[in-house]
Amino acid sequence: QVQLVESGGGLVQAGGSPRLSCAASGRSISYYRMAWFRQAPGKEREFVAGINWSGTSTNYAGSVKGRFTTSRDNARNTVFLQMNSLKPEDTAVYYCAGSGRSYASTSATDYAYWGQGTQVTVSS
Repeated sequence: QVQLVESGGGLVQAGGSPRLSCAASGRSISYYRMAWFRQAPGKEREFVAGINWSGTSTNYAGSVKGRFTTSRDNARNTVFLQMNSLKPEDTAVYYCAGSGRSYASTSATDYAYWGQGTQVTVSS
């Protein structure tokens, strides 16, 4: 079983550039596809970014493309989300998720492993 723990969230000013981390334990995530989702109050959980097992392929939601970058360090069993040029509409709880499937799914139902989430609040 894989346990995921996110960190790095908090209160950030608009335009800020925090980096979220997702540390995995219990099993190596080296061969897992990993992704980031977010959920704002009153809204459904939405896909933010995904990365394949080797880190050579990534995909992003249109709303964050060009501002967010996901990466991974398999030796440290950790995934990252670098967020730049934050906007108030980026305010949400950000979740790390893992999947044993290889294709680049943007659907939350395809991810079996989830962290507890970290709150990111962007002030204007």
